[in-house]
Amino acid sequence: MINNKPIVGISGSVYKDANGRFPGYRLSFVNEDYVTSVENEGGVPFIIPVTTNKQVISNQVDQIDGLVLSGGVDVNPLSYDEEPLQNQGAILPERDEFEIELVRATIDAGKPVFAICRGMHILNIAYGGSLYQDIEYISEPTIKHEQESSPWVESHTVHMEEGSYLHELFGEKVLTNSFHHQVVKDVAPDFTVTARADDGVIEGMEKKGDRSVFAVQWHPEMMTTKHDNMRKLFNDFVERVASNLKVVK
Repeated sequence: MINNKPIVGISGSVYKDANGRFPGYRLSFVNEDYVTSVENEGGVPFIIPVTTNKQVISNQVDQIDGLVLSGGVDVNPLSYDEEPLQNQGAILPERDEFEIELVRATIDAGKPVFAICRGMHILNIAYGGSLYQDIEYISEPTIKHEQESSPWVESHTVHMEEGSYLHELFGEKVLTNSFHHQVVKDVAPDFTVTARADDGVIEGMEKKGDRSVFAVQWHPEMMTTKHDNMRKLFNDFVERVASNLKVVK
């Protein structure tokens, strides 16, 4: 905690510069929407760079009060014991390894976790779940889950499971954006589904018996400047992190 404000770590990614002075040069980054969404709700955002050094990851977790597991590229199917299928997209295996270790260590330390899009996939895999590598591999018809409009545009409806954290926050349903082609398949045993789209695609999860660990499939950080209801997720998360600190102390 810094000046009574909770420190919220945001898992980063790696970008290879293709057009700059040093082609192939690796950069650590996270989309700025995550940073501003945390900061605007009273948290102190810290970007956590990718590493596969477990001791460093443990030290990183020691320095944060809560974790936002961010979105990004596809998860390597080998991490959940499947071979890659034709529609599998770009992967970054070192990031998978990093975030699986990071989220387990954070939860083991009793610190809140808010997982977004790819982050939900990583959370699910870290605890024994699996994914559909592409939405086309789901047998039943589906609605469009990769919108082509601006990131803050509401593109489809998400229905909340009664009694869940998301239902408590949003009520029966909410309109969200959507930028994913991979989908949760087998839900990890320690988690329960809290939201679905009209076609049954899983849009929310939470840890059984622990509402401070939850996930959404959409990208609320991209919507907070246009839709106040999406600020609820970050506001409530930052408050949960702060409350958890008081309990721990």
